[in-house]
Amino acid sequence: MRPVVDEEKCIGCGNCAEICPSVFQLIDDKSRVIDPDACDFAECCEAAAENCPQEAITLVEE
Repeated sequence: MRPVVDEEKCIGCGNCAEICPSVFQLIDDKSRVIDPDACDFAECCEAAAENCPQEAITLVEE
């Protein structure tokens, strides 16, 4: 699975970076995917997507 952040929906709350810091980081008040390949090993990607209040994170199959 590859994480994708919809920057237009993202409000920069930081939930994803707190839940899954190996994959997400806040940069310029928006969530950014810093290591998409880490989602293959980090179970936290699904939790980050589920806890996004704006539903700005999707996990797409490669």
